[in-house]
Amino acid sequence: MTATGTDAAKVPPPRRILGTTMYVLELAIIALLYIGLASTAPLLPLLSAIGMPSWPPSGVALAIILLRGYRTWPAILLGSSYVSASSAGLLSIQPIGIAAGTTLAGLVGARFINYWSEGNKTFSNPRGIAKFALVAFIPTALISTLGAIIERLIAGNLSHSTLFATAFAWWLADAIGSLMLTPVIVLWGTTPLVKWDLLKTTAIIIAAAAIGAIAFTAVPIGAFNTVLPHRPLFVFIILLPLLWAVVSGDVRAAATAALIFCSFAYWGASDSLLASSPDLNESLLLLPAISISLATIPLYLSAMVLANRQKETHLVSQWSELKVSSAQAQTALKSLKRHYQIFVDSVSDHAVFVLNATGHVTTWNRTAEKIVGYTADEIVGQHFSVLYRPDERRAGEPNRALELASRKGKCEVEGWRIRKNGTPFFVTGVLTAIRDDNRNLTGFASVIRDATERRDTQEQLVEAREQLAMAQKMEAVGKLTGGIAHDFNNLLMIIGGSAQLFKRLLDPKLPRAIEAIQSAAKRGETLTRQLLTFSRRQHLNPTVVDLNSSIKNMRTMIESSLRGNIVYRENLTPTLWPVKIDLAEFELAIVNIAVNARDAMSNGGVFTVSASNVTADNEPSNAGKPSNYVAIEFSDSGMGIPPNLLSKIFDPFFTTKEVGKGSGLGLSQVYGFAHQTGGTVRAESKIGLGTAITMYLPAYTGAEAHAPEPDAADIERMPRPMVLVVDDSPEVAEVTSSLFEHLGYDTIYRDSAEAALKLLEDGNTIDLVFSDIVMPGTIDGVGLAGEVQARYPHLPVILTTGYSDAALSAPPNLPILRKPFDADALRNLLQGMMGRGTLQ
Repeated sequence: MTATGTDAAKVPPPRRILGTTMYVLELAIIALLYIGLASTAPLLPLLSAIGMPSWPPSGVALAIILLRGYRTWPAILLGSSYVSASSAGLLSIQPIGIAAGTTLAGLVGARFINYWSEGNKTFSNPRGIAKFALVAFIPTALISTLGAIIERLIAGNLSHSTLFATAFAWWLADAIGSLMLTPVIVLWGTTPLVKWDLLKTTAIIIAAAAIGAIAFTAVPIGAFNTVLPHRPLFVFIILLPLLWAVVSGDVRAAATAALIFCSFAYWGASDSLLASSPDLNESLLLLPAISISLATIPLYLSAMVLANRQKETHLVSQWSELKVSSAQAQTALKSLKRHYQIFVDSVSDHAVFVLNATGHVTTWNRTAEKIVGYTADEIVGQHFSVLYRPDERRAGEPNRALELASRKGKCEVEGWRIRKNGTPFFVTGVLTAIRDDNRNLTGFASVIRDATERRDTQEQLVEAREQLAMAQKMEAVGKLTGGIAHDFNNLLMIIGGSAQLFKRLLDPKLPRAIEAIQSAAKRGETLTRQLLTFSRRQHLNPTVVDLNSSIKNMRTMIESSLRGNIVYRENLTPTLWPVKIDLAEFELAIVNIAVNARDAMSNGGVFTVSASNVTADNEPSNAGKPSNYVAIEFSDSGMGIPPNLLSKIFDPFFTTKEVGKGSGLGLSQVYGFAHQTGGTVRAESKIGLGTAITMYLPAYTGAEAHAPEPDAADIERMPRPMVLVVDDSPEVAEVTSSLFEHLGYDTIYRDSAEAALKLLEDGNTIDLVFSDIVMPGTIDGVGLAGEVQARYPHLPVILTTGYSDAALSAPPNLPILRKPFDADALRNLLQGMMGRGTLQ
């Protein structure tokens, strides 16, 4: 029948059966060897005669466990039980106590040696031998003796009167047995056999056996009969083979020779003691002393010699490796130096040289020789301060450079140096500190280059740029002075002439004079706005604008800027993105472009305004700029602009018109408005085909354009709100109040911010505060606005100023009206505030 899977699983695997068989066989062999080695005790008649059992089993057990491990304890227990029973002549269970004590002594001693020392390698060094001797005397011998004493006390074979003497004798015998047998067994079981060492060990053992036989046996041996009377002197000859073992560092030979010699000593002493018992106590003290001395001292000394020899061999090996490594390092260093020199010499535009820690030159490349003039033989060994000017050397500049490089790691070098021939040259470079692995300063590396030509070139370039800038500045100032003087002379002419007409109130030309004064003032305001817009100092009041509606509403104004022989066309995309711009400045920019297009089409033509949405993919933009724009193109069919003049059309006061027909600020205002809004402007032109000027305004996506503003008639039908006018000039305040009253407002006047705040504190009903920014006193217009917003959050404030820089300190959410202003400008601002909900 075939076995089931369950039955098959119960059969141990062959590997386990083989392992168990080998373990049992190993225990049997160890038990037989143990019985053979441990049974040597009865061979010494002395021990049996004096009742002092020297238990070689303790030393044998310790050696076997050190060699084969703790798992051999069953074989030791079995063999020890057999040996104990045979030596004591007992057939009962009592010898098990001695066997258990011997086995436990071996286990404990092996545990101490494995944990405290190096296990079966403990005899390879002096410290391990000392630890082994201590273990043999205390735990091993004590446990073995204690087991024997307990067993004898239980059996009644030991009297209490002799307990201490017997225990001491047994403890000494067990310790001596372990000291003599354990090293021999372990060393022969672990030390490899080398031919020359085996011959030497054999010679030492034979010499020790011969000396022991001659010294301690009474058997006449032929030619040695003549020396028998002098046998005691042969005891000292044993030192020769032991010294041989010690000097050669043969631990195994020293231990074996001591064991054999002591065996002969015990054998010979047993015969003499049996014959003459009066010297028994003296011999009992002498033999253990000899045994301990011969078992430990030669073993210890030979281990010391062996350890020193191994250290010497290791040191010689390390020295050899160090010599090889040093030779390789020297070769690598020479190669590195050669490569470094090749690299340094190959540098064609930098002088490279190395200084020691005190600043003296140690290396010098060829470029340094070319630049400075010194050869390597001339400069090496000299202090690098020879390159400095005499006044710098006296001031200690070289040492300061070394100190700075040492402290910071490197020092930037720039200044004048002196060549060998005494001529100065300008250098730039770096002085770097060189440190070893321990951060100790070993020197400095200097890399410099001759920058004399470059410095001269830079100085010439700077000088040329300064001259060019000065020329451009003078040209711009000249144009500015001429343009402003010309236009303002004309304005003053009109105003002065018209003022003289006022003297004749009944003069029929008075209405025309008033119209001329208003026109001149308007032109002066426009000129000022153009200047401020170009310089980007014009304060803008941006609002979200629907360009389609705004451009269509400006059609009349644009057509009035053109002539009758010019056709105006619009091409607007219906879905233009809203933009956030100052509508008044935008209208001024369109008028300026239209006027320039009109002057370019003296014989008539077509002026077209086109608007479309573009993105950064279609039009290039810089990083950080908006990605969506509204492009507004103004094209004409005029004569065009030459390429050499196209790049100058946005420059202030640049004009191709005749004297007196243009200030050159129209397109400058367009340029300033576009860039201040966050966009840009470009111009394209071809001779005979016309010019196209395109403004790119950033789209204000996500916001709705303001609804159409109510007209002035609607404002006039509203209840008349109260406006607090604050200005330090009564004349300006009177004009301002008349403008507000013309627009349907009532006004009240105060000449300072303090007076205005006092009026508000008194509880007067005020719907709007209109204040100048620049006023005397501790509070200006910006401060007044802050106080009003803090105390009366819902009260709107409008600021006005004629100075562009005065508005820089104002918060961006405050509306600011520029001086001079008229009723239309004031109306537009008020309508814008009502559209945003800030003014009711």
